[in-house]
Parts: sequence; structure tokens; C-alpha cells
Amino acid sequence: MIDVTGVKVFSATKAKERELLGEVITDWMRTNQDRIDIVDKIVTQSSDSEFHCLTITLFYKHKA
Repeated sequence: MIDVTGVKVFSATKAKERELLGEVITDWMRTNQDRIDIVDKIVTQSSDSEFHCLTITLFYKHKA
């Protein structure tokens, strides 16, 4: 079992938001690199006739 103390969800539906999602996640990880360790991730894609959603869920634990 993975030791998890937090979850952060990033989601985007618009094309421009999806293009920038990697940068948003990288900025968040850099800001928190001294406080957390990423222990797992899930990437989810979904769509309907109008929208395409990309969701990246990060599971982390706080550093001691």
C-alpha cells in the first residue's frame, strides 16, 4: 500500500488550457518540491461531442 497524505487534481477542457497543463503542473511541483514527494499519478481523458477533458491526478506524501 502506498503512503499518501494528499491529492492534487489538475483538469482542463479547453484546447489552450490543455496545452498549458504541463507547465501548470510543473510550476506547482517546483513550488512544493521541498514539502512533498509525488508517489503516484493517474492520467484520465474523457470527451463528448463538444468537450475533451484531460485530468491529471497526483498523489503525494509530505516530507518528514
